[in-house]
Amino acid sequence: MSAPAGKEAGRGTGVRAPSRARIAERTLRTDRWWLSPLLTVLGLSTFIIYATIRAFVRTAYWVPEYHYLTPFYSPCVSESCVEGSRHFGAWFGELPGFIPLGFLVLPFLLGFRLTCYYYRKAYYRAVWFSPPACAVAEPHAKYTGETRLPLIIQNVHRYFFYVAVVVSLVNTYDAITAFHGIDGGFGFGLGNIVLTGNVILLWAYTLSCHSCRHVTGGRLKHFSKHPVRYWIWTQITKLNTRHMALAWTTLGTLVLTDLYVMLVASGAISDLRFIN
Repeated sequence: MSAPAGKEAGRGTGVRAPSRARIAERTLRTDRWWLSPLLTVLGLSTFIIYATIRAFVRTAYWVPEYHYLTPFYSPCVSESCVEGSRHFGAWFGELPGFIPLGFLVLPFLLGFRLTCYYYRKAYYRAVWFSPPACAVAEPHAKYTGETRLPLIIQNVHRYFFYVAVVVSLVNTYDAITAFHGIDGGFGFGLGNIVLTGNVILLWAYTLSCHSCRHVTGGRLKHFSKHPVRYWIWTQITKLNTRHMALAWTTLGTLVLTDLYVMLVASGAISDLRFIN
């Protein structure tokens, strides 16, 4: 005898949908399916904690001798920034302590990362449990996708992409400016390798974004009529296949770059100089 219509409807639209098989166990898998989401949430949490602390401490973010500026504070555009670190001038006065010096772009960069297609997959599984792994039941009664708050905000990812491009240009300027010797003129040290490597990988991550792929060729109906855009789209597509790896790699290089600048700025270590 079938269940009343009201009870069937109340079972939701996900794994409890009327058309789904009735399995009491959350999963029949016997492998360590939980390891991948666990590592994901640990990795993302570690970065968030480190980045949050560094964004608010307001110390050891600028090396005046070599013009090293950590990306967590770029661009620094307020009177609260130490002399020399304001590459684009002071647009704002003194900021209270609860506002990070990199406040101008941090919300947009956070938005770009959070709405990134790979990061959605990562934290949907590791945090939201939707689902936590293949063939593992999620705890939610029904599935609405990205059609309601708060997940509908994911659809603004394409706009965050444009801001990310601007920020990458700013970081490129910072990396070029850092080729500065202690006595003026051109200088080159280990810090330049760290800053430049970070910028290159940030560009790779940004350009491998699905939104970038759509911008270059997503609306084209006849590739043969747009050979240049088709070539660009092809190269972006190749880069897009490495988007997940770049997403994690750039989290690591951001921490490494900030940590190196912090250690040099605080005097804990000396920059290894090759020229001047």
